[in-house]
Amino acid sequence: MCGITGFLGGNWSGGGDGARATVTRMAQALAHRGPDAQGELVEPGDRLALGHRRLSIVDLSPAGAQPMISSSGHYALVYNGELYNHPDLRRQLQAEGRAPAWRGHSDTETLLATIDAWGIRTALERLIGMFAIALWDRRDRSLVLARDRLGEKPLFYGWQGTGKDAVFLFGSELKALAQHPGFVGEIDRQSLSAFTRYGYVPAPTSIFAGIRKLLPGTFLTVTANAREPVIERYWSGAEAAAQGYREPLRLTPGEAVDALEGLLGDAVGRQMVADVPLGAFLSGGIDSSVIVALMQARSAQPVRTFSIGFPEVAYNEANHAKAVAQHLGTDHTELYVTTDEALGVIPRLPRIYDEPFADSSQIPTVLVSELAACTVTVSLSGDAGDELFGGYNRYRMAGALWGKLARVPRPLRLAAARGMTAVSHSGWDRAAEALGTFLSSAQVRLPGEKIHKAAGVLASRSIDELYLGLVSQWQDPAHLVIGGTDSLQSLPDGLEALGAIERMMASDMLTYLPDDILAKIDRAAMSTSLESRVPFLDHRVVEFAWRLPTALKLRAGETKWVLRRLLDRFVPRALVDRPKMGFGVPIDSWLRDQLRPWAEALIDPQRLTREGYFDPVAVQSEWRTHCSGRSNRQHRLWTVLMFQQWLEASKALREPPRLAA
Repeated sequence: MCGITGFLGGNWSGGGDGARATVTRMAQALAHRGPDAQGELVEPGDRLALGHRRLSIVDLSPAGAQPMISSSGHYALVYNGELYNHPDLRRQLQAEGRAPAWRGHSDTETLLATIDAWGIRTALERLIGMFAIALWDRRDRSLVLARDRLGEKPLFYGWQGTGKDAVFLFGSELKALAQHPGFVGEIDRQSLSAFTRYGYVPAPTSIFAGIRKLLPGTFLTVTANAREPVIERYWSGAEAAAQGYREPLRLTPGEAVDALEGLLGDAVGRQMVADVPLGAFLSGGIDSSVIVALMQARSAQPVRTFSIGFPEVAYNEANHAKAVAQHLGTDHTELYVTTDEALGVIPRLPRIYDEPFADSSQIPTVLVSELAACTVTVSLSGDAGDELFGGYNRYRMAGALWGKLARVPRPLRLAAARGMTAVSHSGWDRAAEALGTFLSSAQVRLPGEKIHKAAGVLASRSIDELYLGLVSQWQDPAHLVIGGTDSLQSLPDGLEALGAIERMMASDMLTYLPDDILAKIDRAAMSTSLESRVPFLDHRVVEFAWRLPTALKLRAGETKWVLRRLLDRFVPRALVDRPKMGFGVPIDSWLRDQLRPWAEALIDPQRLTREGYFDPVAVQSEWRTHCSGRSNRQHRLWTVLMFQQWLEASKALREPPRLAA
């Protein structure tokens, strides 16, 4: 795992020395992603500069240093990620007689050799791994950027400036781009509108005008003389979902579990290879427990596992994780975090995430990453199990809800929504306690919050619109963001032939997963120089999951049925059979108590008017409603507060990084 950055074109009036100083400063901004070494390559004649920060994982010797030049001299490369099949690729190259004289055993050298032998597209199609790549073609004088299939590793890019000063910037994080003197940093209000709806800025946009995120499964080519990058797709998640839906596997339930164990087990085994200490995040839920069980089955030593606990019972999973760890025999570390320790993370969030990010589980994710980084350099996680195997309750909820709503005229639905929101969250929660047996069997947690959210989408015209509403924080960003637009997007292209539940799952895999879940874990882990790996996102597992009929994922009232049956082979069902919790913190109560002075300062009406991004009336209305206790508006308010805090801290993006002596 590393950090990459660089630029093409721009004003080189300072010559090569000035460019080297700039790219050095850009790379230093990524020191947390790669604390072990730094390297630069500057080619003044082509007005190109590449920068790299190294976190040594495989081949710790100087033979793995970057930027790296191919043995032919054709290419120069900086790269962030891991190739889990690089020994296989070396054997293929050797068999074809196209292997170079190897200098070491790093996957970086393997990657360069595959590109040299097969070209960029074929090489990308043969890779199994996570990566963000910047490749300079010294013959064609072209720059190629590439990103892994599912978006595990981030990559920002874009032209800034005009005329001879126009410069193409790229980097793993925005803070690296901001170190270039040509970086403009103008906030894109359409991106801000989308952020307030979803809680993250959806790709391909970023919070800054002119700066974009490279979409997963694509690569782009750009030259100093051609302003418009040519973007090509080498793998499509939408096509994988559609093809799997059209051509499902004909397996018995037992055969499906066997096949999943073999394929996911192979992915786990490949991702356990490292020349540094390795462990895993363990929440005690289905997904992380499956990954840890498969790891322990492949390890002669106890696997190191890590979990975070909270004093608030409704948000604490540490006891469940401990029970799973004891059963599997892992070397388990847990840390119970006080409220003050959790709150102490909040001031650091803008620097960690670079652009506004409002998934409040970012707080425990940072804390568990810091815990793991004390003893390991690599940690596997169970992320993506929900998107691939139907784990979110909203999949069932949306289908069941639309089946009833479609038969009711919209005016009546709107009236029902008013009635549902007339009862407070706490009122619905109290009613739920009276129906405890029913709700327990339905696996419903925080029913009041879910009922209010459902009320907000009763006017939907289709199940797709209903689903987009369910995953939205603010339903009307155009009324919140001054100069903004309504950012409700349609589902991604290519999903039209899928069933309703499958469209929801595929949409989450293509949007919510890379832009929220994977961004969250990447920034949190890398802020502590910890490499995170996600075995569920081996593309072979992804393609297999989409070929499994939905009846093997949502079955007999259970989500993730096939995963649960796999886990049954390792862990007693009683240890993991409970309502889905997520990985959250009690933002709602904190905003009414410990965080109230902080929040009120950020959303002071005069301040909002002066800054000119949010309508003060809309924000204050939500704030008063939340503080009264009549309704939980934490998700809406958290998006506003995270932007406000980011805005206050964003000037630090341009400050030179502070390096340890």
